[in-house]
Amino acid sequence: MVCGGFTCSKNALCSLNVVYMLVGLLLIGVAAWGKGFGLVSSIHIIGGVIAVGVFLLLIAIVGLIGAIHHHQVMLFFYMVILFIVFLFQFGVSCSCLAMNRGQQEVLLNSAWGILENDTKTDLEIQLNCCGLLNITTQFDQDLQNCHALCKKKGNCSTCGEKMLNHATEALKILGGVGLFFSFSEILGVWLAVRYRNQKDPRANPSAFL
Repeated sequence: MVCGGFTCSKNALCSLNVVYMLVGLLLIGVAAWGKGFGLVSSIHIIGGVIAVGVFLLLIAIVGLIGAIHHHQVMLFFYMVILFIVFLFQFGVSCSCLAMNRGQQEVLLNSAWGILENDTKTDLEIQLNCCGLLNITTQFDQDLQNCHALCKKKGNCSTCGEKMLNHATEALKILGGVGLFFSFSEILGVWLAVRYRNQKDPRANPSAFL
């Protein structure tokens, strides 16, 4: 059967949804890796990437089932939701790539300011650092209350530097992966439209759809 046939469209759509499932798991994994490192959890963009990964995983499952059974309703919702996911993922990915160091510092400063002292102490011990950034008025107080091991050695780096380096790396990976695969979702929408309008040669000719 030629590539434009029913079977080819079905296999292509199934394969694409398997790829979407893997991409969704990849986005969730990378974002969780970035989110689990100290204050990086305060960056809402990473939470947005996790949400995109979860929705992409769920919609891929719906698309896979709809493709296997040639289910008209499931394929319709698959097309609509996948296009919405594309728009959201494209925006989040561009935000990840466009966020500069200054914007990250603003986010970290705002998050650090609302944290309780016990939480700050736990983060400093976990990351082996003291204070957020040596440009804030609260830095001296944080340095006095710091209980990290590096303080005893007299050679402590700031927690902000460690978290910013990690956040920059995580955002670049998330933005690049998300942007690359967001364009493949347009292909998925086109395949779903094409496949949905094709007639199953094995179906009963007198049956509706």
